[in-house]
Amino acid sequence: MAHKNIPVFIPHLGCPNTCVFCNQRSISGKMSFDARSVPEIIENALKTVDPQKDEAEIAFFGGSFTGIDRNDMIYLLSCAKGYIDEGRVKSIRLSTRPDYIDKEILEILKLYGVKNIELGIQSLSDKVLKHSKRGHSAEDSERACRLIKEYGFNLVGQMMLGLPSSTLEDELMTAKRLCELSVDAVRIYPTAVFSSTELDEMMKNGDYTPLTVDEGAERSAEILMLIEKYGVPCIRCGLQAQENLSDSSVVTSGAYHPAFGSIAFGKVMKKAIIAELEKNKFVIPEYPRQLRFAVAPKRVFDASGYKKENKLFFLKNYNIHVKFIGDKSLKGYECRLLTGKE
Repeated sequence: MAHKNIPVFIPHLGCPNTCVFCNQRSISGKMSFDARSVPEIIENALKTVDPQKDEAEIAFFGGSFTGIDRNDMIYLLSCAKGYIDEGRVKSIRLSTRPDYIDKEILEILKLYGVKNIELGIQSLSDKVLKHSKRGHSAEDSERACRLIKEYGFNLVGQMMLGLPSSTLEDELMTAKRLCELSVDAVRIYPTAVFSSTELDEMMKNGDYTPLTVDEGAERSAEILMLIEKYGVPCIRCGLQAQENLSDSSVVTSGAYHPAFGSIAFGKVMKKAIIAELEKNKFVIPEYPRQLRFAVAPKRVFDASGYKKENKLFFLKNYNIHVKFIGDKSLKGYECRLLTGKE
């Protein structure tokens, strides 16, 4: 069955501080929240769900869910659990901060049918967390991860790239550590600079240099290849495209692009193709020729690259026209050069 999230945004509620990069109003498009509107939001979303084909999950996103007023949290969980009890919704998903996770909270979440917890870890470097004014330590994140897994929840680790003082090495360390902490999936968010944030002021003052889209995609590609080795999927790479985020007065700089994931996955596949050519001791021909490669069916588009940039790259730099064929025997980013007989 197809998975469908029913998103309920609770912008900035429960968050104890403001990180230098945060502007939840811009990210969610919402400034206020009325808990009484939740049943209507869910009912409207359920009209688009086919119970024969879709598996629905109510997802509380946008704020630090476990940090909101306890009565409000129980009310929202009760509303959601009612739909689980009726068989109209399968489970509950929520996002929160590492320092708002403890045994008491996890007992409550388990009681109300929460299945998936997304943890805004951002980095496991204390240096980066401090410069981002995150308000918690790397050890807080590791402790929260261990507790969440101990209680049997599915855990998604959210990490950011290009934060103040962060290097590729910091980010690879964070991704590796998340895998070692047994996260079930990862979300990768290259930093976008939002207006009316401290990060925007830091950039204007010359105290912060944001990643470009290309730099963010290159770093993301390195992370994607690393977590693939651990068998951990990436369920999102880049901020979800929204109309308001394309406004330059909202996102002033940084690695935001509505098709960021496609760009990053294209870079991963380009690296895989180059590795396959090197493995086969490929010699650049004097005249253009065509080579065919087998890739996993879901990676055929990525192999061509965003706007076919990989095809253009290999024609310009290797003098070859590349063609990609889906092969169900291949997984992940595997790539195989095909001979004339295949």
